[in-house]
Amino acid sequence: MITYLQKLISNSKNGFITYADYMEAVLYHPKFGYYMKEKQKIGRQGDFITTSNISDVYGRLVAKWFSHICQTTSLPAVFCEIGAGNGRFAKAFLQEWNDSIKTSLQYIIVESSPYHLKLQQEMLLPEHSVVQVGSLSEIDHFEGMIFSNELFDALPVHVIEKIDGKLFEVMVGAENNGLYEMKLPLTNPEILSFLEVGKINLKEKQRIEIPLPMEKVIQEIATVLTKGIVVTADYGYTNDEWMDPRRAEGSLRGYYQHTMIHDVLQHPGEMDITTHIHFDSLIQKGAQEGLHLLTKLRQDEFLLKAGILKELENHYDPNPFSEVSKRNRAIRSLVMPSGMSSYFHIIVQQKGLQLSESDLFTE
Repeated sequence: MITYLQKLISNSKNGFITYADYMEAVLYHPKFGYYMKEKQKIGRQGDFITTSNISDVYGRLVAKWFSHICQTTSLPAVFCEIGAGNGRFAKAFLQEWNDSIKTSLQYIIVESSPYHLKLQQEMLLPEHSVVQVGSLSEIDHFEGMIFSNELFDALPVHVIEKIDGKLFEVMVGAENNGLYEMKLPLTNPEILSFLEVGKINLKEKQRIEIPLPMEKVIQEIATVLTKGIVVTADYGYTNDEWMDPRRAEGSLRGYYQHTMIHDVLQHPGEMDITTHIHFDSLIQKGAQEGLHLLTKLRQDEFLLKAGILKELENHYDPNPFSEVSKRNRAIRSLVMPSGMSSYFHIIVQQKGLQLSESDLFTE
């Protein structure tokens, strides 16, 4: 990986590449990229954990919620998951659909990683029927729900910093001892436009990530969606929250064997890299593309509104290792104010519908 990066950098226009180019290489390169490798990434033996891998409760609850949405809107039961990882969310969703809903369903997975495609097939087939595609461009005139869980936080970002009142883009260079940063005057018109449209004014010595690829994915989603709902589960900040002094160094970081690494130039190709997303920009860009905001809720609030407490078994089981006890602990961990869900938000957008937030949930 390091040899490939050194060659990529040496062949670049000015001897440096953007952080977006660096992340694209170390995360998504067909051979060397972290997400493309045949390596366990999620769970105890991986580098990070996701909500859907805590318990099947999450996927099962979303299945019931989607069924309610279909009944409310008369949308066809077509569910598209972008970036399905090891397939655990899809399995839980499909099991619940088969167990309690029992109507026809089309489940589409958009996945670019050959390794994850294989894991999904092993997890889901032959019990469940799914359609796997490599990109959103393979879908046309979609009606239904498009769902993603921790998709946008893994997309490449540019990094900029304000020094002596001037904006610089933080670039990546290579030398014999490895990789290093170099700050060059900011000239990228797309970044300047992002800041202007979002009314983002950096403070002195503040560093922030600019998610230009996020805007492109939103545009792709809006293009393929004719009528339906877009659900984004992720962590991020509003523009006001980005201005908090605690965010002065940005949010770009890596996870390597469940350890947070602040220097993402370490372990290239062997480490997950993530960043908090720009909630305001995601919502604003969505609206420009015809995806209109229905609601933005903290994930625990969303789960409560969707009826997760109904999933609790209301009897005592003295065996802490029983399935009932483990399930109840998982539910509590998903709704505790200090739990994992408190760091995530659910953004729901609509296109071609006239729903209000109250239409999303049963009483």
